[in-house]
Amino acid sequence: MKFCTIGTSWITEAFIEAAHRSGEAQLVAVYSRKSESAQAFANKYGEVSAFTNIQEMLADDNSDFVYIASPNILHPDHIKLAIRSGKHVFCEKPMVFTDKQWQEIAQLAKEHQVFVFEGFRHLFSPNYERLKEALASVGTVRSAMLQYMQYSSRYDKYKDGAEPNVFSQQFAGGALMDLGVYPLSMAVDLFGQPINATYHPVLLENGIDGSGTMVLTYEGFVVTLLTSKITNAFMQSEIHGEEGTLMMDAIAPISQIQLYDRKTAHVSELANEQYDADMIFEVEAFVKMVTNNDWDSHNAFLERSRTVAQLTTKMRQENGIHFPNE
Repeated sequence: MKFCTIGTSWITEAFIEAAHRSGEAQLVAVYSRKSESAQAFANKYGEVSAFTNIQEMLADDNSDFVYIASPNILHPDHIKLAIRSGKHVFCEKPMVFTDKQWQEIAQLAKEHQVFVFEGFRHLFSPNYERLKEALASVGTVRSAMLQYMQYSSRYDKYKDGAEPNVFSQQFAGGALMDLGVYPLSMAVDLFGQPINATYHPVLLENGIDGSGTMVLTYEGFVVTLLTSKITNAFMQSEIHGEEGTLMMDAIAPISQIQLYDRKTAHVSELANEQYDADMIFEVEAFVKMVTNNDWDSHNAFLERSRTVAQLTTKMRQENGIHFPNE
């Protein structure tokens, strides 16, 4: 499949590399607001067209889908533009930040018969599949703790008086939306929609969440999710059952998985593999879905995205974190 891109950051470069290495997709066009940056970005990849007008790029029949990695706040509008142009959409998380936006996009996608996919790369790796296969081994789940905490290089700029996008409510930033959606989407994928969800954020001076703890309540167990852009963590993530415990070195991506058996006290290694381009797996899943016209997978992925959006909206708004156009 051929694709175009909106966004010229490092994540776009990582996606292009993964797409090319997968052999499933080829870059044909890029967009940036400034001509110089658009052309400079395009020049990195050979015979690639550079655009400074999104509508013109999307009107070009040379691409099958668009990869969107613009600032979070622009994702919903860019998705709708792409759908109306008849393009399939691969959008970086978060795809939307309200349920209303999700409903608009889902309806548009249905009307135009295009696929829309949110880039939760950590949910498509072989190691994650091994984790899901091993989940039954722990018996009745009673608790889980999943964490993604990473000190942001942009936090120093914030402390110096600037307001980078990831620390701005105007750009739909904050720890929950930038990193917290990783453990949250994993919990939703593994356990479904919780009975209740609460968020306990550490708010910075401008009202954005620098870090926080989510508590998801399920029937018979509780899941705790830790996220931060202002501190680092080095502890593993775990799922605790009555018969054993699953331990992961990280969640995005998972490199190592161990299983503790309560009866034997034995710890077995289920996975120990690092990926130098873990976005390959989500590219392959997206292309497979589109080429096979797999609407069942599309609808399942989209419903997972909706649940995540509903939960983040609830948890944000209960803590006074509001974004434009909500």
